Parts: sequence; structure tokens; C-alpha cells
Amino acid sequence: MLEVLAIDHIVLRTTKLKEMLDFYTNILSCTIERETALETGLTQLRAGSALIDLVVVNSRLGAVGGGPPSKTERNVDHFCLQIKTVPEQEIISFLKNNGIEVGEFASRYGAQGEGNSIYIQDPEGNGVELRCRI
Repeated sequence: MLEVLAIDHIVLRTTKLKEMLDFYTNILSCTIERETALETGLTQLRAGSALIDLVVVNSRLGAVGGGPPSKTERNVDHFCLQIKTVPEQEIISFLKNNGIEVGEFASRYGAQGEGNSIYIQDPEGNGVELRCRI
């Protein structure tokens, strides 16, 4: 039922925002698209048709993922997949019928702008955001 169309964004947690920004903008030529660093600790970088989100670990968003990145703490918060547009209730039903815990869809900003998405986890506990393409 679900058809993945592309990677929308990946979220990296960091204690080295300046160095990360330097690497992704000056070395890999990504551009800063959106910053909510003061409110949430988030800086979003354009990487072709996708985004790379940098989240400062000691910010409101970063604290949700635990301690700073290390061998025992996560560096990747989650990744987001763009999926073929299907009614939200059908997606929820499909996931639940396959034993996957789901929450509710909510409006979030991604590589294609604002849109509704839902969070799930893969069998290893990795965060996966599913976002219908707009």
C-alpha cells in the first residue's frame, strides 16, 4: 500500500553546530533554508530536493533524543520518507494492521514545505517519519 517516492529529510543531532554548518555549507555546498534555532534548536539545510536538519542537543528539540552523540547516544534523530499520497486513515489502518504503533498526523515543515506526516519506528527503534507528498 505505501509507496516511497524519496527521502524528504534526515535529522542529525549535534553539539558542534558551527562546525556542522561549516561542513555542510562550505564543503558540501548546502544552503541554509530555515532556522528556528532560538525557539527549538533547529537549522534546516537544503540538500538538492531534500533537507538536512541540524538539531542542537541541548535545545528543546535536541533534548528529546537524549544525551550528546556518542557510542551509546543517538546522532541520527529520525529520517523522513516522502510517500505516495494516500488518505491518512488508510495509512494509519495499514500500519496498525501490520502491528506498527502510530500516533496522529500533524502538520510539519519538510523539503516540500508544510505538510502532514506521522512518526513510526522500525524494528530497531529508528525513528521514521512518513510524509505524503503535496
